[in-house]
This record gives sequence, structure tokens and C-alpha cells, in this order.
Amino acid sequence: MREKRRAAVQPLAVRMRPATLDEFVGQQHILGPGKLLRRMIQADRLTSLLLSGPPGTGKTTLATLIAGTTRRHFVELNAAAAGVKEVREVMSQAHSLLETTGQGTVLFLDEIHRFNRAQQDILLSDVERGLIVLIGATTENPFFAVNAPLVSRSQIFALEPLSTEDIHAIIQRALHDSQRGFPNLLIAVAPEALDFWANSSDGDARRALTALEIAVLSQQDQPRATGEPLRIDLTIARESMQRKALVYDPTGDDHYDSASALIKSIRGSDPDAAIYWLARMLASGEDPRFIARRVAILASEDVGNADPMAVILAAAA
Repeated sequence: MREKRRAAVQPLAVRMRPATLDEFVGQQHILGPGKLLRRMIQADRLTSLLLSGPPGTGKTTLATLIAGTTRRHFVELNAAAAGVKEVREVMSQAHSLLETTGQGTVLFLDEIHRFNRAQQDILLSDVERGLIVLIGATTENPFFAVNAPLVSRSQIFALEPLSTEDIHAIIQRALHDSQRGFPNLLIAVAPEALDFWANSSDGDARRALTALEIAVLSQQDQPRATGEPLRIDLTIARESMQRKALVYDPTGDDHYDSASALIKSIRGSDPDAAIYWLARMLASGEDPRFIARRVAILASEDVGNADPMAVILAAAA
């Protein structure tokens, strides 16, 4: 009864998580036929892994698939909620299980970048000796966010934002899955609404499925003729997503990558690209003073004597 009640409130993005590798959409560079990660999962020959990538690209889903295929004991923790005590308990149980039954343990640590260096060091000894297999998931650059010793003992797989075709396929699956999608509900989504979600989700499947769920729930109680489908047009699709997501971390890689793109656009005499990156940084909440400093540096170092007025203009701005 408790499980049914928990399942009843699961969002669409959770219900639609793939149950098999064949259902997994996207990431063919690491999960395509014959690729290393696919072979490791299918053969249950896992070593410690670090999965990095933007939100909604399948990191947690991959861990769930591994949990369903591995013969090892699978434990899931979230670094945002767990601490040293919980990790030590898992490691102690892993030792006992290995000694008494010979069964190994896979520890999936979501948001591993939330652990500081000292907390990550606790894992190092058992990972190095093979007593546990660590699967860490992070939205950050693992080479910066994870201890170098853990990185050197792990296979690193970078997940990429999903393509618009991938998002289309995921939405269509949710619409036609009578068990996990919207049971006993006929839904008709306009092609332009599908295109809007696919283009506005920034490769985030969770965001696209959440928009679909909001659109359906907001229309479900509207009066319709018997047998008439619930219709979702472009207007409803726009309202369900509101604003296109800008993937930007003002303290991480995006901060410096965007600044670099702005500088290179100006250096390459591409005003359209320069305006795009400037607008993107400002819309994402970047500090204008940081942008001003970068432009002043550009005027001095990149333009220099080619136009002595550049420094004066940058300072005046």
C-alpha cells in the first residue's frame, strides 16, 4: 500500500525512466552497440565510474539500469543529503557482505561534487582495493570537482545534452506508453508544440517531460466530447515551459567558457556572436563588472596598438 501511494505521486520524468538499455535514448557515443560502457553494463564487469553531464541527460537513469542488471549489492546515496557517517556504514556493510557471501557492492553517489575533499578521501581506500565499485554522478567538471586520486582510479564518461530528435522520441514514448505515461487518456499534441519543447529544453529530457506533464494536468479537467483527445497546442506548450532554460553556473566552467567565447568572438571580428555571448551572460545573471573587466583586458591585450582608442573606450564604458 505504501509503495502504491509513493508510485502515485511520482512525476512523469521518474515514471518514464528506461527499464532497459534498449529503451535508453541518446548518448550513443558511450552506449551505442559495441561501446565500452554498454559492454561493461551488459557483462556486469564494472569498474569505478564517474558520469558527468548537464541535468536531464541520463546520469541517474544509467545508475538505475546498472542497479537492475548487476549481480552485486547496489546502494544509492545523494551527497547533498548523506554524510561521512552514512558512507562509513555502507563501506562497513560492503566489507561484511563480501566476506560472508562473496557479493560485491556498487555505491552510486549522486551529486558527488557536493562532497568536499576530505569526504571524498574516505572512499579512496576501498575503491583502490576494489572492495566497492563507485559510480559518481556530477554536473560539474570531474577533473575539478573530484579528487585527483579518485579520478585516476575511475573511468570517466561525459554525457552530452540530448538532441532535439532525442527529446522528440522521449516525448512520443511518454504519450504512447499506456502503463507509465498517461493511462486511459488520449492526447493529441500539435507538431509545433513538440518542436517548441524539443528546442526549448536545452537537451534536458526531465525539463521536456515536466512541461508535457504540466500541459496535460492543466487541461485534464477541461470539458471535452466523449472520445475527443486532450489537445495541446503551441500556446499551451509555451505556458507549460514559460522560459527557455539557460544552463549557466556563475562559479563553474560555464562562467569561464562563456567569457572565453565572448573574447574570441570579438577577436574574430564576429559582432553577432559577440552580442549573443554578451546577452547570454547577462541573461544568466553574470556580474556586469566581470564582463567589463574582461572587455578592458581584451582592449589592452588583444587590440592593443592596433587601435589605441580601444582601451579608452573600454574604460569609459
